[in-house]
This record gives sequence, C-alpha cells and structure tokens, in this order.
Amino acid sequence: MKKESGTMSKKSKSELLEHCRKRYGRRNREGKSAMIDELSEVMSWDRKHTIKALNAQVTQGRKAQRRGSKARCGEQEREIIAVIWKASEQPCGLRLKATLPLWMASYAEHHGAIEEEMKKRILSCSARTLERITLTHRLSTGGGKKLGRKTGRASNRIKKFVPIRCGPQAFEGPGWMEADTVSHGGGSSSGDFLWSLTLTDFHSGWTELAALWGNRAGEVRVGLERIEKRMPFELLGLDCDNGSEFLNEVLEAYLLKRSRAVDWTRSRAYKKNDQAHVEQKNFTHVRQLLGYGRFADLKLKSLVDDLYEKAWLPLRNHFTPVMKLVEKQRIGGKVRKIYDKPATPCDRLLACDKVPSATKAELRALRAKLDPLALAQEIERRLSEIFTIADEIQDDSWQENAPPGGLPPPAADVADSVPALLAHARFASTASATSESHLTAYKNTHKFNNRRVS
Repeated sequence: MKKESGTMSKKSKSELLEHCRKRYGRRNREGKSAMIDELSEVMSWDRKHTIKALNAQVTQGRKAQRRGSKARCGEQEREIIAVIWKASEQPCGLRLKATLPLWMASYAEHHGAIEEEMKKRILSCSARTLERITLTHRLSTGGGKKLGRKTGRASNRIKKFVPIRCGPQAFEGPGWMEADTVSHGGGSSSGDFLWSLTLTDFHSGWTELAALWGNRAGEVRVGLERIEKRMPFELLGLDCDNGSEFLNEVLEAYLLKRSRAVDWTRSRAYKKNDQAHVEQKNFTHVRQLLGYGRFADLKLKSLVDDLYEKAWLPLRNHFTPVMKLVEKQRIGGKVRKIYDKPATPCDRLLACDKVPSATKAELRALRAKLDPLALAQEIERRLSEIFTIADEIQDDSWQENAPPGGLPPPAADVADSVPALLAHARFASTASATSESHLTAYKNTHKFNNRRVS
C-alpha cells in the first residue's frame, strides 16, 4: 500500500527508482535494508511496496499495468446491464444475475437485437462483477458526499425529526388526530388482505375510518386523502405509531410538503397507552363491527368503505354519546376516574368555539337528514352482505385445503382438537335467533369472536 505522495515529480521518482534498482542487487542484507528505509521515506511508500518496486515488480507512470484479469464487458454491455438494472427496480448482484436472462428478450424488442457473443458476455458476468458495473449508476453526488441508492428503512431517518408525543394532551379545538391501522388478516400476515385506517380527534372524539388493501405507504396516503375530504374540520396534527406504514417518505411528502404543514408526531415504541384514544376506537369502531376474521378479497374493500361512510360513521359520530376523562385521582391502591357529561362527537364540535359557524350549520343540516334507526338497519344489511362473501371465501379455502378423504369431523367429536376460528361475528347489535342457530356448531370458538356493541 502506498502512503500519501511526496513533493517529488513523477519524473524525479522514476529516475531515483531506476538508480536505486541498479545498486540494490549488489548490496548485502544490511545495505538493502538501509536503502529500503531511505527510499520509503523519500517516496512516502510502505516498505512492502518499496521492496516490490526495487525488484521491478511495480512500474511507474504509463507503463504501469492494472493487476487482475481484463474486463469482459465493454461499454455496450455495461449500458445494457444498466438499463435492465434500472428497469427491474435496481436489484442486488445476485438477483440481477437471475434477472438478466428473463429480460434480454424484452430489451431486444424495445432497444434492438443483441449480438449472440455480446449476450454471452453479459450472461457470463458474476454477481460481484454486476455489482461493480452498477456501482457507478447507484452512486450519485449529493450533500458533499457520495450517497448510494436509498436502501433500508426510511423510518430510521424520519424518526430523527418526528418528535415523540406522550402524556396527557389538551387541545382547544379539533384537528389533532391520532392514527393507527387495524389488520383484517385473521391472525396471519401472509398475502394481501384488508386493513382499516383509524383516525380519532383528541378534542371531540370524532372518528374516521377507511378501508385499505394492504398497509403500504401509498394505500395509507390514499386513505388519508379520502378521510380529509369528508372531515368537518382541517387536519392540523397527526400522531402515529412507529410503523413503517406511517414513517415513510410518501407520508412525509403528503404531510409536510403542503401550504400548511401538518404537526407530525409519533408515540414511543411499544407504549400503546401513548395512543389510548385511537386504540380504544380500534376496538369499539373496528373490532366490534368486523371481528377478527380474514378479509382476503379485494371486492370487500369497497363494501367496507361504503359501510364506514354511509352507515357506521354517521351513526357513531352523530348519535353515539361518548365521555371524556377529566381527572384521575389515586386513593391508596385505587384510581378514581372522573368523566364529563356524555355527548356525541357532533355535539362537541357544535359546542366548540374554534369551529366556524358555517361548519356548524353544515353539521346540523347533515344530522337533520339522518335517521339513527334507519342507519342501524343499514349497518345490519351491509354487514350481512360482507359476511356472506367472507363466508364463501373461507368455505372455498377449507375445501381447497381439505385432505383427500374429505373434511375432518367437527372439533367437538375429536379428542385433543382445536376448533377453527370464526371469521367474524354476524351482527353489530344483539344477535337474532338466526345468528344464534348459525353459531351453534361453533360453541368452542375463540372468545374474541364474540362481538358486542355498546
């Protein structure tokens, strides 16, 4: 390894090295060691490099040749590899080597035919060679240093500037929301399935829901946009957990790059009580309505969205009173909680001085058009439609996965067996005789599947 070069010119270094080489072979051990030390100091080289130079194993200037085998790929091959690499989402070298044979035909259709010899050279490149070829495209200058393609979790960077919010919060007006997502995967995270996005206002308890197909950043943004369009107040602040569905660059651009940036905060990791408001709504507004089953059909998304917007949320926000915790008193080992008078989220908005009079008039006009009994009946009808489709999907799945001899006997007749979980409970209110008879075969189902709505 070379050290930092000195002040000598290249010509002077070459002349000195040639002069020392002539005398180096005639010296004894002590003389060679002294020459190596002297030349290393003058040339600013390590001893090992000086020994190689004196033995003519290293040359200076243009005659110096690069060690190693010659490059197999020329400029054209590198360009083809770079085009395929960029179009295939910039995979690593191992995956790029497996990608190239699959993309060569498509490249030829769009960019012209590839010679057979050139194609062989491209496909013969090792994964490490492909890494070196794509390195120049992967690196870009920015911020005074070279930065590679952004890999890893963006949430690690976002956590540095999104502050943590914990402890009791008090806001004089609406618009400060807690956000969370609820999985409808039935206990499994494999494949695609439905999610629910929950937003709850600190001040009024106004809650909004949106159905998502997966919890990707783009889906969360679409859900937020849909919710913002129908909210009766402006979104001023968003408090989320530390999940990657919230702490990502898509949400960063949506919340911060607007005329008035949203006050974006997050909870502490593994501290669910920091988001007690939205965690409560996850149960009362989502789990008690849809249960814990798996909704793995895309057509259920529109049905659940319609249920939320046209029946469930109007009933909960306009006609379901809620109580807010005012004070907690610890007396010995007991905690005494004091709540305010029950009021619907709509009433709390109407009583708030921060809400414009035009918005209050719209809320009054909207509530005058709503019929709570009709909404309750509409909820039951839409739930029945959703659960029928979910049942059909589950039945088809059971039949596909059934053993060759047929379906196994009921769990009650098999010793040491565990009954299958119900996909959902049937009704949002008190179960009717039909639902009770339907549930007879599932007496031993998990306790979480027994929904009830207060």
